[in-house]
Amino acid sequence: MRLLVSPINSREAVEALAGGADIIDVKNPREGSLGASFPWMIRSVCRVVDGRVPVSATIGDFEFKPGTASLAALGAAVSGAHYIKVGLFGTKTAEEALELLDGVCKTIREHDAEKQVVAAGYADFSRTGSVDPMELPEVGAAADADVVMVDTGIKDGRSSFEFMGEEGLAAFVDAAHDHGLECALAGTIKFEDVEALRRIKPDIVGVRGVVCGGDRTSTIRRELVEQFKRAVVG
Repeated sequence: MRLLVSPINSREAVEALAGGADIIDVKNPREGSLGASFPWMIRSVCRVVDGRVPVSATIGDFEFKPGTASLAALGAAVSGAHYIKVGLFGTKTAEEALELLDGVCKTIREHDAEKQVVAAGYADFSRTGSVDPMELPEVGAAADADVVMVDTGIKDGRSSFEFMGEEGLAAFVDAAHDHGLECALAGTIKFEDVEALRRIKPDIVGVRGVVCGGDRTSTIRRELVEQFKRAVVG
C-alpha cells in the first residue's frame, strides 16, 4: 500500500514528505471533502517535493458540469500535478458520472498521457445524493481513468468503514482490480482501521485528519505520518 497525505500548503507538504508519504495530495478542506486549491499552491508544493514523490491535486466536489470539470482538471495538470482527482459529488447516476469523467480523462490524455485521473466517489452517498461508489469501477474503466477512490463527502467524524463496512470496501477494491484499475481508500481513516486496511489491500490509503492528531483543520505532523506509514506497511 502507498500512503497519500493531503497537505494544504508547502509547509505541510514538507512535513508529509519527511514522514514518508508516497503521494502528496494538494487539497483545500475549506471548499469541501475534495476541495480544490489554487494553481500557485500546487506549483509551490511541486517545487518543495522536487520530483521525489508524485503530487496529486483535487479539483473539487463537482456538480454535474463536465466542461467545468475538464477545465479544472487541465489547470491542475498544467500546474504540475501527476494525479488529477475529481470528486463525483453532484453526479446522481452512473451515466452522469461517465459523461463527466470521460471529459476529464480526454482532457488529461490530450495534455499528457503520463498523468493519471482519479475518480472519487463517496461512501456516504446516501447522505450526499451522489452516485453509488460501487458503480465507479465500471464507469472508471469505461472512461479510461486510472484510479477509483472512496472518500466521505460530509466530514463529521464518520468514516468510510462506518458507511460501507470492511466487506463493502473489500468488494470495491476487488471490483476496481477486476476492471484493471488501481484503488484508493480514504474518508476519516483512523489508526484502528489499519488492520482492516491490511486485509483489504487497497493500492493507496489517503489520510489527513489522522496525521493532524485527529483534527483535519489542524496541521500535519511528520511523526504521525511516520507512525501511520509504519502501521500500514507493517
